[in-house]
Amino acid sequence: MAMTITEKILAAHAGKDNVSPGELVRVNVDLALANDITAPLAIEVFEGLGTGQVFDKEKIALVPDHFVPNKDMQSAQQVKLTREFAQRHGIRHFFELGQAGIEHVILPEKGLVVPGELVIGADSHTCTYGALGAFSTGVGSTDLGAIMATGMTWLKVPSSIRLIYEGVLPPWVGGKDLILHTLGLLGVSGAVYRALEFTGEVVGELSMSDRLTMANMAVEAGAKNGIFEPDGIAEEYMAGRSDRTGIFFKSDPDAVYEKEFRIRVDDMGPQVALPHSPDRVRPIDEIGTVPLDQVFLGSCTNGRLEDLRDAAVLLEGRRVAVGIRFIVIPGSPLIYREAIEEGIIQTFLDAGAVIGPPCCGPCLGGHMGILAEGERALSTSNRNFMGRMGHPGSEVYLASPVVAAASAVEGRIASPAEL
Repeated sequence: MAMTITEKILAAHAGKDNVSPGELVRVNVDLALANDITAPLAIEVFEGLGTGQVFDKEKIALVPDHFVPNKDMQSAQQVKLTREFAQRHGIRHFFELGQAGIEHVILPEKGLVVPGELVIGADSHTCTYGALGAFSTGVGSTDLGAIMATGMTWLKVPSSIRLIYEGVLPPWVGGKDLILHTLGLLGVSGAVYRALEFTGEVVGELSMSDRLTMANMAVEAGAKNGIFEPDGIAEEYMAGRSDRTGIFFKSDPDAVYEKEFRIRVDDMGPQVALPHSPDRVRPIDEIGTVPLDQVFLGSCTNGRLEDLRDAAVLLEGRRVAVGIRFIVIPGSPLIYREAIEEGIIQTFLDAGAVIGPPCCGPCLGGHMGILAEGERALSTSNRNFMGRMGHPGSEVYLASPVVAAASAVEGRIASPAEL
């Protein structure tokens, strides 16, 4: 029976020869993930089950990243509870400040996910790891608590939507633009409980950073997961990160897809999502003049070294516009260190940016960049719902790191081609 890559991974973890869309399967979980917001409730559920021990102390990752460094007493208590749980159960992958960064940045970076694995996280953007050819998806804290006890969960096999990207990417266009354009095509409910499979000649040339960005935002179309077939780029990325090689599943040539979309990229320009939804996407040359108060470069979507590097190229020798708060947050301590060594952080500082410690920070309206009423921001993050980054009366536009850099310099939404 022909299967897609998503179906093959689920079949392997269910101990079955094959599965088909709509089928309910019980699967073994390779890695269970929670953060400082979702872990406390999952721990409460786990303890209520009375199993006593976690299913595998090597297969649980707890990453405080949303409200760290602790912004108030409540957030400090949440991290303390999570830390004590990790210590009590001997959980190896608990990441304290100095080690911790954004969960969806540090887990691939540290080799905790490899191709062919099944990852469940109490965070909607767990779908990020599909960039490595893993099946990964988000669940609620209650489900995660049960998974920490049993190492298993139930999943309905999703049908797959195949996205075929064709042509040659123009200058200043990358993974963020591809996924924003795709969200504009599908809509925020256009792939509910589907697997988005990213394919085509363009995809084969994308860096792992671009792939991680695209898989990260699959959930913004309602998808259960986003996934790339692992290839030489994935293999190169994994080299030296893990002692596990994983399984490089690929879709069968005659696999059945619910839908297919062919997307030409040759004439695509930088894309921008308008308030208050990630699917309100327009090419940047159709945006008009949009003055800004704040620009945020970071998040699990675009806080990687390549993102900082691309932005720094545009900022070299330039200054942030008067009245603009330009906040830059590297996704992990390693990225921060490498950005310092390459002179990227110096470039940001010289331009007038402020650098924050590795964390989620402004993305969810957590801290270190909250918007006031009437303020307008451009962000490289994944969501721009009403009130997402602060006051319900504020506005958030989504775009790529190079658009963020150009916009910080111009004081309005601007294309990098303008610089």
